[in-house]
Amino acid sequence: GMTGVANRSPGARYRYCVYGLTIDSDMALALPQDGVGELGLVELSAGEAGLFRAAVEETRFESRPNEWYKYGFLPDGSTYVQWGDVGEFLVSADGRRVSYRRSERASFESFQVYMLGQALSFALIRLGFEPLHATAVVVEDRAAAFLGDSGFGKSTLAACFLNAGFPVLTDDVLILRDVSRVTMAYPGPSRIKLFPKVAAAFLGDSAQGVPMNADAKKRILSLGERHGNGSPVPLGAIYAIAPPTELRGCHSVRIETMTGRASALALIQSTFNRRVVGAARLARQFSASTALAERLSVKRLSYPRVLARLPDVVTAIVSDLARAEQEVVSCAV
Repeated sequence: GMTGVANRSPGARYRYCVYGLTIDSDMALALPQDGVGELGLVELSAGEAGLFRAAVEETRFESRPNEWYKYGFLPDGSTYVQWGDVGEFLVSADGRRVSYRRSERASFESFQVYMLGQALSFALIRLGFEPLHATAVVVEDRAAAFLGDSGFGKSTLAACFLNAGFPVLTDDVLILRDVSRVTMAYPGPSRIKLFPKVAAAFLGDSAQGVPMNADAKKRILSLGERHGNGSPVPLGAIYAIAPPTELRGCHSVRIETMTGRASALALIQSTFNRRVVGAARLARQFSASTALAERLSVKRLSYPRVLARLPDVVTAIVSDLARAEQEVVSCAV
């Protein structure tokens, strides 16, 4: 069964800020309540069972019938998404409204991760944004973003940055926006998803966390004010993590600048949501990636896959960012 009852008091609405959006919700969420998201407004509301039953009948599913993650599109342009033991969502065609229904089996933390990550990404795309599948940390008031598929080690690397005293800006969904010739990176929810071994190594044994879902090994760890970053930060550099398969014999940390074409391709491959593939979306994705690659080349990051070597990666990236910063300053003179 599904429920929307927990964390709601009848008639109450809450205002939050995430990914540069204002979120107007009937459910209390673990998000900052200060500040206005200047990029748009999305309303989150609990939906009755009947609403979702009717939606399912109209949905043209694109997922295979027995998959845990189901999604499809309705004739009016809205999107239906469902995760087995987590919940189901209906995203309006304009991206401004999301109805949700939470599974009774889902923890609040797990439900919130799917709602503010995957489900909201459909809304972000409908609102005209190109979300990147990236984790970003803040170093000296600039964001360093890490691209890579699930399992490439983005969050593990971010945990090492946290351990070194650098806050996490976002873990998984990155929204970028040009503001007067500077590319700004917007904060996601103040949490990180980590394997227990990694959490213990970098955040201490007190870091227990809540499982992502019934089958997941990864846990959701909430980050306090100190470890999260609540306001947008200029983007300093983007690093594409080399696939784990290529790093078996890798003994040193290497950072190589990619060509403009390779940079644009890496950005296109790192879209957060590959499910929406209309012509308009693909054209926008191409132009956003190409424009970003022209301003900021993507760097390829290779390093040994050993927890003990990750502090070396942090050191290399911190000095790489400092060098990039000096280049910008010298160009401006």
